[in-house]
Amino acid sequence: MTSFQNIQPLNTQQYAKAHILRSDQEALEVAHDLAEQFKLNAIERDAKRTLPFNEIEAFSQSGLWAITVPKEYGGADVDTFTVAQIIALFSGVDGSIGQIPQNHFYALEVLRNNGSEAQKQKLYAEVLAGARFGNALAEFKTKTAAQKQTLLSQNTESFVINGEKFYCTGSLFAHRIPTLVKDEQDREFLVYVSRDSEGLTLIDNWTGFGQKTTGSGTVKFNNVPVTEDDIVRFDTVFSSPTLVGPFAQILHASIETGIARAALEETLERVRLARPWIDSNVESAELDPLTIYEIGRIAVDVRASEVLLKQAARSIEAAKPHPTAENIAKASLDVAKVRAHSTETALKASSKLIELAGSRGSQQKDGLDRHWRNARVHSLHDAARWKYYFIGNFELNHILPPRRGTL
Repeated sequence: MTSFQNIQPLNTQQYAKAHILRSDQEALEVAHDLAEQFKLNAIERDAKRTLPFNEIEAFSQSGLWAITVPKEYGGADVDTFTVAQIIALFSGVDGSIGQIPQNHFYALEVLRNNGSEAQKQKLYAEVLAGARFGNALAEFKTKTAAQKQTLLSQNTESFVINGEKFYCTGSLFAHRIPTLVKDEQDREFLVYVSRDSEGLTLIDNWTGFGQKTTGSGTVKFNNVPVTEDDIVRFDTVFSSPTLVGPFAQILHASIETGIARAALEETLERVRLARPWIDSNVESAELDPLTIYEIGRIAVDVRASEVLLKQAARSIEAAKPHPTAENIAKASLDVAKVRAHSTETALKASSKLIELAGSRGSQQKDGLDRHWRNARVHSLHDAARWKYYFIGNFELNHILPPRRGTL
């Protein structure tokens, strides 16, 4: 277990050279180039659990962490499907790297909906300069996931935070750590805590067998001082129709869709390598029909997840100009469809990769199991069965799903 305390302080001047992306096309081109670089050592990083500090620095310096900043604040504000494609692309290369920016984009979406004008000006400028947001949302010691004990209180000089968070994905790489707290009136806030704050301790104690390098450890707060301009109201973000929930969930669906596509592509490569006659001119009767059948099934499932992902992104974009209870519900349901489907597809595709690779699939040096391990661990984030429940409840009873972060 490693403890990181007060390292890499937030200094936006340090990031004055961060690239500013201007369009969806530019963002996609930069992402493809960067993903090819990250692919080179992905298996080794996973095997040795090497935290990708250099890769994440390059990722944010490329401008890709600022692509959702609204145009009026200097950002590209790219289409939701562009964000989804980029997350899927990096997740296929390295599931951990694909997940790390998810909470960053989530925090930016909360800011878009509930932040004041001054807060937007300040925090968007930092992100455009290259700053990264992590998260400290979940708690490990409460009876239920909905309960929160981390407290925001006010003393004579400032506000302070006391508490402990776990599953803090991306916190080790972050310059600010958006932290979910409650006050004495049980109101909830998201506090954009600076990495170099006194009393803040980051602990690298995430030991999952998949998504091994997401930096999802513990964050402790011991009278951590925060200023009022870093505090954003959170509990009201779902009281009116917003895209915070659907946008958060489509990023999770993108992670699994990317893993599924990568597993399929690696399956094709491995099967061709093991059975070169597949691409030869021999009679079809000599081919292995069961292998081809299994590949066909996975190919259909992967493509279905990709189509559902695009449809969900379109629903989000359609709701953006004028969110209503109805179009936000449609976006939530369309995202739930791809989230549930991609979970199952990623698990099936990554399992079939190991199966169809034969005995070679068990060789650790080849890293074929990383896709399954990443998909299995990520799929535990929130249960797919609840997605199906709300989809079914709408189809059967025309009941709109609740507005929350998991929908």
